[in-house]
Amino acid sequence: MSASAPVRQLMAADIQARKGGAPLVCLTAYTTPMARLVDAHCDLALVGDSLGMVLHGLPSTIGVTMEMMILHGKAVVRGASKALVVIDMPFGSYEESPAQAFRNAARLMAETGAGAVKLEGGVQMAETIRFLVGRGIPVMAHVGLTPQAVNTLGGYKVQGRDADAERVMADAKAVAEAGAFSVVLEKVPDGLSRRITEAVAIPTVGIGASAGCDGQVLVLDDMLGLFTDFRPKFVKRFGELGQAADEAIAAYAAEVRARSFPAAEHVFPDVLKAKA
Repeated sequence: MSASAPVRQLMAADIQARKGGAPLVCLTAYTTPMARLVDAHCDLALVGDSLGMVLHGLPSTIGVTMEMMILHGKAVVRGASKALVVIDMPFGSYEESPAQAFRNAARLMAETGAGAVKLEGGVQMAETIRFLVGRGIPVMAHVGLTPQAVNTLGGYKVQGRDADAERVMADAKAVAEAGAFSVVLEKVPDGLSRRITEAVAIPTVGIGASAGCDGQVLVLDDMLGLFTDFRPKFVKRFGELGQAADEAIAAYAAEVRARSFPAAEHVFPDVLKAKA
């Protein structure tokens, strides 16, 4: 009798080796059931700090804590057996110094079982990325629009247009040279995204960037139509589950009020029928 070989979970080195190959597929995940769905189809499952807005109703990602990331990180790791689980480092957990970043990155990985961390920033974070990688922490970088810096960027604006292109290019090159295994490009113009993808030796993962990137990432609740507070230009809705859920809840409420639910098949008799 033959037995199927166990599935090996992807590691940061596997993702890095995919540079220039088949496009990498990444979605966010925050819970075990969603992680299982993502794991079946994706190469990376990102426990994004977007969970602050999507699940907790926060106005931005800035209020997300280490405890929140650990709670959701554990849940996602339980549901992933194939995809590399990457967990975001929340605002304030890594910017102070490389030593602070290492303490918090090590805690995130040790307590959740995630295979890598992600942090935002380019040239200014290169030293920290080098420090982490040199101590065994795989790092996914994130340049272009960095949501944790929304207050200094003046909003969720496209980054890298016109004269600003050189800054974003320098950021991408700096994180690649520092040892990041991949880099997210967020809200970076199409042409610049393609040039960065050609210029760096690590995979680029676009979100509001270019189909020419080495991979793509979206917030799961955005692409499923579950999060409807706002809809960024770069989001394509691959489902309308929010609308379907609203209709289902409305139907349930109507049946409860009409006393048509629960029906006979949903309740239990007082006396069991004798078996024949």
